[in-house]
Amino acid sequence: MHILFLSDNFPPEVNAPASRTFEHAREWVKAGHKVTVITCAPNFPRGEVFDGYRNRLWQSETMAGIQVIRVWSFITANEGFLKRILDYLSFMLSASIAALFVPRVDIIVGTSPQFFTAVAAFLVSLVKRRPWVFELRDIWPESIQAVGAMRQSRLLDLLERLELFLYRRATAIVAVTHAFRDNLMERGIDGAKIHVVTNGVDTSRFVPRGKDIDLVAKLGIEGKFVAGYIGTHGMAHALETILEAAGRLGARPDGDRFRFLFLGGGSGKAALMAEAQARGLANVIFIDTVPKDDVVRYWSLLDVSIIHLQRTPLFETVIPSKLFECMGMGIPVLHGVRGESARIVMEEKVGITFEPEDADDLCRALAALAADPAALQALRSNGPAAAVKYDRCVLAGTMLRILERMANVRAAV
Repeated sequence: MHILFLSDNFPPEVNAPASRTFEHAREWVKAGHKVTVITCAPNFPRGEVFDGYRNRLWQSETMAGIQVIRVWSFITANEGFLKRILDYLSFMLSASIAALFVPRVDIIVGTSPQFFTAVAAFLVSLVKRRPWVFELRDIWPESIQAVGAMRQSRLLDLLERLELFLYRRATAIVAVTHAFRDNLMERGIDGAKIHVVTNGVDTSRFVPRGKDIDLVAKLGIEGKFVAGYIGTHGMAHALETILEAAGRLGARPDGDRFRFLFLGGGSGKAALMAEAQARGLANVIFIDTVPKDDVVRYWSLLDVSIIHLQRTPLFETVIPSKLFECMGMGIPVLHGVRGESARIVMEEKVGITFEPEDADDLCRALAALAADPAALQALRSNGPAAAVKYDRCVLAGTMLRILERMANVRAAV
């Protein structure tokens, strides 16, 4: 089977969509299938093309047996709604054209978060008369309204109609949470065509390990209790809450033992750094995005990982992918997200939940774990055992079986 996969994020980018797409495609190739990924020049989140790449009309490479075709797109940083829309639309157009030159395709997959990539998959399916699958990673455009990036308007209404059109026309939908499936069914989408394949973790890579001695020395955190946030610094993450907690813990008599590490980039990072400086937060360390192979070194520094999203009903439906990476590495989680992901944390006993956007509750949870080594160790021990249930290889196999069934379904025209 030849799988054509459209995604505007792919390694060497290190965000969740890039990792999921690569790790699934790698396993499909191992299973004997051909996989072609159409993506753009790597540039997320700064909007700067990575070294060794150019933003050209067409460039091709092979990664782990995957044929990767990179096309031109309007590149911008992960900030500014209108510029990002131009980015999405340009990739949609370039990917649609490039896909026409990929021969003998059996099935097409288009992945979100934004759904213009799914539009490209739909258009290509019409031309090639092949089935297509919508991989649903985010309820978009509702999510951009939830974080205040866009108000209710005629444009938003139009985007929502396009969203529902795509759900109806897809041969199948693969959602990353059960809550997404429930959301679509409540809006009239046939539940029989919606499958759930959660995010997961590469358990061969994310494994328990001691703190990286070189990085500990470099960052001056020897003997410190390190709480960290690793990932995109965006509007949805409300990371000001963590800064507030850092300020309050730093003012305690034992405050010098705590350090807060932020690793990643995004539209909100500059403002966070400015706020930390204005507050005089000496216990906060900011680190830019690092190469994929170095990420686990920084994960190893954390005594606890903070996962946080805004307090909004939509985000109760998501499961942050970093939760599974924390499980794999045995890093206890302080989880500031309600809903399905919070239930996983509690059921698997891999962390403590706190109320989103509540710095006092975060301080309480952080201080409690720092003061209870036995509880901290129990959470560490539970992580790897729980991660086995979300092994990326197993999940890739689950999705592959869905694609194999759908490949025999004639695309609707």
